[in-house]
Amino acid sequence: MCGRFNLIATKMQIMEHFCLQRLADYQPDYNIPPGQKIITVVRLEDGSNKAVNLYWGLIPSWSKDRKISSHLINARAETLTEKPSFKKAYQQRRCLIPATGFFEWQSTETGKHPYHIHQPASALFAFAGLWEHWEHQQESVYSCTIITTAANAKIAPIHDRMPVIITPDFYDRWLDKTNTAVEMADFLAADGYKAMQLTPISTRVNNPLHNDAECLI
Repeated sequence: MCGRFNLIATKMQIMEHFCLQRLADYQPDYNIPPGQKIITVVRLEDGSNKAVNLYWGLIPSWSKDRKISSHLINARAETLTEKPSFKKAYQQRRCLIPATGFFEWQSTETGKHPYHIHQPASALFAFAGLWEHWEHQQESVYSCTIITTAANAKIAPIHDRMPVIITPDFYDRWLDKTNTAVEMADFLAADGYKAMQLTPISTRVNNPLHNDAECLI
């Protein structure tokens, strides 16, 4: 799964990397937990990219209760075309979720040990995401989820799942909402983990209230 990540690039770096015209109210975040708004890149009708703030934890449009979001922070790549929670979003509402790293915990005999998984020099990359618009009575929420897949040989010693990373050459194809027949296998074949580094870190990151550079060491 992917239950915590960070985004510590500069505002200009994010705008340039994702071809954005503007990025409002951005602050670097060293320890992003589910249940809060995160920067998400979507494709507009005119073909341009826009950064929006969506709640991390998907709420299907048909749900009567937004509490379901805590169970839908991730969507399994293997069942996207089957699960009612994700099927339509996978066809029509794909997004990119900017990140500079994510955290995973390795279970050992002495407890769970956190790792920071990141590109060299904390370079930007993007998780594959889905978004939804939910309305119920007087409430309206835009939310998102991060797609995960089976861990590759690099990540498997730490965890059996990992977030799907969309490489830059596939950004346009992933965001193109007119392309409803996307094949997940195509994106998984592009190895977004090739340069990834796995850095053991302290347990400071375990507390989502901790949000500073010490979470990465």
